[in-house]
This record gives sequence, C-alpha cells and structure tokens, in this order.
Amino acid sequence: MLLFTILQAVAGAALGKVGAALGAGIAALAAAFGIGKIGKAALEAGARQPEQASHYRLTAIIVAALVEGACLFAIVVCLIAK
Repeated sequence: MLLFTILQAVAGAALGKVGAALGAGIAALAAAFGIGKIGKAALEAGARQPEQASHYRLTAIIVAALVEGACLFAIVVCLIAK
C-alpha cells in the first residue's frame, strides 16, 4: 500500500512538470500566432490607406507588446507551477 502511494506521488509530480512545460509551450505558440495576425492586419491596413501607415504601425507595436507581456506572464506562471 505504501509503495502504491509513493508511486502515485512520483507519477503526479512528473505529470505536473510535463503539464507546466506543455502549458508554457502553448502560451508561446499562441503569442506567436497572435503577433503574426497583428502584423498581417497592420500591413493590410497600411496598404489600403498608406497615409495612415505610421499610425497602424504604432498601434501594432503596442498591441504586440501587450500580447508578448501576457505570454511571458503565462510562461512564468507555468514555470512556477512546476
């Protein structure tokens, strides 16, 4: 009985580490996807209205920084949970 309890604890710890690493990887992929969509939208908007391209670029940089900050926060939470 004691051996079974110890094995469950060890398996749970290993799954926790895998889950934390998987969560950090998913957060990074989601941020990359979001930043790609932001860049695509900014380029399309700049192509439609070239006189506003600098405004779109600045807005895209700000939004991309917010997405990157959220991604880093998610990765830190996953690593702390590990």
